[in-house]
Amino acid sequence: MPTIKILPHHELCPQGASISAPAGTSVCEAMLENGIAIEHACDMSCACTTCHVIVREGFASLGELDETEEDLLDRAWGLEPQSRLGCQAILAQQDLVVEIPKYTINHARENH
Repeated sequence: MPTIKILPHHELCPQGASISAPAGTSVCEAMLENGIAIEHACDMSCACTTCHVIVREGFASLGELDETEEDLLDRAWGLEPQSRLGCQAILAQQDLVVEIPKYTINHARENH
């Protein structure tokens, strides 16, 4: 079972965390199931960017980005070459190190 090391995030995971989840689980699902309340405004349907994560290690083990995810990521705050939507980043057998960006854009919560 792969391990996800989550780097410290000032609100969601101040001390950082190390969690395990079965292959085939999304990074977003794994975090939520382990008490890390990453935002997921679209209920993990690949329709927003609130679950944006940056994969610091293990990026190549994740499936390829599809066009919808790529288009959405263009709108994410703090976009980097290793950015993924947590709801679309599906675990394989390799461990990951992920960073949750400092900010997220949630149009529903911000009344846009």
